Amino acid sequence: MIKKISEGNQEAFKQLYTLYKTKVYNTAIGYIQNIEEAEEITQDVFITIFNKANTFKGKAKVSTWIYRITVNKALNQIKKQGRIIKLDKEVQDYHKINFQHPGVIIENKEKSTYLFSVINTLIENQKTAFILSYVEGLPRQEVADIMNTSLKSVESLLQRAKTNLKKKLISIYPEGNKKK
Repeated sequence: MIKKISEGNQEAFKQLYTLYKTKVYNTAIGYIQNIEEAEEITQDVFITIFNKANTFKGKAKVSTWIYRITVNKALNQIKKQGRIIKLDKEVQDYHKINFQHPGVIIENKEKSTYLFSVINTLIENQKTAFILSYVEGLPRQEVADIMNTSLKSVESLLQRAKTNLKKKLISIYPEGNKKK
């Protein structure tokens, strides 16, 4: 399909778009937490795929290549806008973030808002590993491929991300730390 796209085949591009548009959008919104910006990133990802299809070497799966483009675009958008927020300030201001991921069921909307605000406080590589593994549900090896790192590194990043998230979430939900 990518070869056909590199040759300008619009039908192949439409098929690829249909297959991956939701995954790209959900990944982008997991990072950006703004519907309009996630839509823009989604468009930008597919424009990049169309324009750069001839550079795809086939060393990774197509999905890995697409996720890598998406993650890079989302991280670049965050950096461009200077949205890296100090950790303590983010936890103090968690209630000001009004983002709700479209995949979260209604009764969990409030908790998801807090969770995504805390996910935003993770350092870049922990955030990437966490979003791709737990929000997008990708296999660990694919996450490692997307991040261009080893499986062991991804597992380590996830462990640190979970530890950091737990500490921050306990400060928001202290009742969650009580043993039953």
